[in-house]
Amino acid sequence: MRTLITGGTGYLGAELARQALGAGHQVTTTYSTRPGKAPGVDWRFLDVRRRADVITCLRDISPDLVIHTAYRQSDWVTTADGAAHVATAAGASRARLVHVSSDAVFSGEAIHYDENAVPDPMTTYGAAKAAAEVAVAAVDPTAVIARTSLIVGDGNSQHESMVRNLAAGRRDGVLFTDDVRCPVHVGDLASALLELAASTRAGIHHVAGADAVSRYGLGILIAHRDGLDPAALRAASRREIGIPGPVDVRLDSTRTQQALRTQLRGAKQFLLRSDATA
Repeated sequence: MRTLITGGTGYLGAELARQALGAGHQVTTTYSTRPGKAPGVDWRFLDVRRRADVITCLRDISPDLVIHTAYRQSDWVTTADGAAHVATAAGASRARLVHVSSDAVFSGEAIHYDENAVPDPMTTYGAAKAAAEVAVAAVDPTAVIARTSLIVGDGNSQHESMVRNLAAGRRDGVLFTDDVRCPVHVGDLASALLELAASTRAGIHHVAGADAVSRYGLGILIAHRDGLDPAALRAASRREIGIPGPVDVRLDSTRTQQALRTQLRGAKQFLLRSDATA
């Protein structure tokens, strides 16, 4: 199977490439700044903001599967228009499309969100992600739109790096006690996306972890796993500091989990130290 992954240098994109290669796929990944170093991958420069370039790229590669992970939080054109360009090009190439979206499409007012929930973003990034979902669904109703949450793993995610830096005093900052998400392990997420790609499923799917955890709670779990002092982590609430943004957003992935072989573990499970069970 010829598989194209946009945003291949990102945390999720790199894991998708690794798993797809392991499954025997012929993998091409795109980058916007510099190519990655994963062996066995065909690296292509692509600016998803340029519709004609996206169409040409997919025409040249002729993929069977496209997994779109590329985004830029501060850039509407990349996040929203770029998704529309990829969906259009995938349709022209008759490729199966999996579009990765985010829990940022929700404000947190309802707290619990299943696949039938109507997006109500309160940030520009969330609005761009919501617009991308609308565009992808309109262009390709057979596409999978997979919403996910904070992506962590075995030490290399941005969230884990931040916690280590905070605990070591290499950076200042706090972790919010009222900012709740459903963190997902990058390996579980990549596996689930590839499984959804191989299915005939379409539309919105929630692919997040089983546990709702605050950013501070997540930091404590990471600190314990990595042998760091959790007391070095400072806690505060988003409300008391006055930083706007979604607070408690919990993706309900029950329906999607029932259709998957891949287990979407909760952070309390996958961040548990192996010696803690001894």
